[in-house]
Amino acid sequence: MKRLISIIGSTGIGKTRLAIDLAKHLDTEIISCDSRQFYREMRIGTAMPADEELSEAKHHFVGNLSVNDYYSIGQYEVDALRKLDEIFSEKDVAIMVGGSGMYEKAIVEGMNDLPEADVQNQEKLLSIWETEGIEKLQKLLEELDPQYCSIVDKDNPRRLLRAIDIIWQTGKTYTENLSLPKPKRNFETVRIGIDAPREVIYERINLRVDKMIEQGLLEEARGLMADRHKVALQTVGYSELFRYFDGEWKLDFAIGEIKKNSRRYAKRQITWNKKLENVNWVRYDNSAQEALSLLSNLSM
Repeated sequence: MKRLISIIGSTGIGKTRLAIDLAKHLDTEIISCDSRQFYREMRIGTAMPADEELSEAKHHFVGNLSVNDYYSIGQYEVDALRKLDEIFSEKDVAIMVGGSGMYEKAIVEGMNDLPEADVQNQEKLLSIWETEGIEKLQKLLEELDPQYCSIVDKDNPRRLLRAIDIIWQTGKTYTENLSLPKPKRNFETVRIGIDAPREVIYERINLRVDKMIEQGLLEEARGLMADRHKVALQTVGYSELFRYFDGEWKLDFAIGEIKKNSRRYAKRQITWNKKLENVNWVRYDNSAQEALSLLSNLSM
């Protein structure tokens, strides 16, 4: 049985380092399930692995797209499973890492057999979003599927667009669509979660944002102003700086908002990860040793 090691945890907790350490120890490759690190123009603001880190172990789905590309979770599932088949043809184990819970779950548990995005629906919904704001999309989803609306991240336009599109295409609520049977995987997954006290996570986030600013996040974001309405850029670290560039916020306030919104995102990740099944938790300050000990007990 082939094994996928899926490394989960909140933003800034050290997932990239652990993934590289395990990949080197096990002589294998890494696939990313961080949906924002797909976009090559967003290196700093998404904490994309540095060139030195990328050279330590072979990575896939990092900087492979442009913000101008449309890329759905369904497309990712197909592409990532194909890449895993390639890795498993030569290796017994592969590593997956990233902070996008839905993308991780799509690979581990499988997506329901949902249709691909409908171009006309997407254009109509994007027009609604641009002219009437995300609140209109939230209201529309609440009318169509109040159950899903009660659990979805309402500030994530990608989630809203996808759910409404599927409802329009199928005539069923998104909740009903998600309850359909899922395909079985031909590999076993070992989930390793990195845990830390919340105050440690928040301190790391604050330091990471300061480092991003030092590395040139302002210049990176300024260069993406023309693409600011693209779905990929509705992301913490960019949307706040766009408001600074518009003169709406002072720089110090915008940076403070990036830190605050990053902490909120981490809180949502923690909630999501705690609900997952079969997670083997390791401490943030000893993650590599504890993970290797765990894997040795599994005869890996």
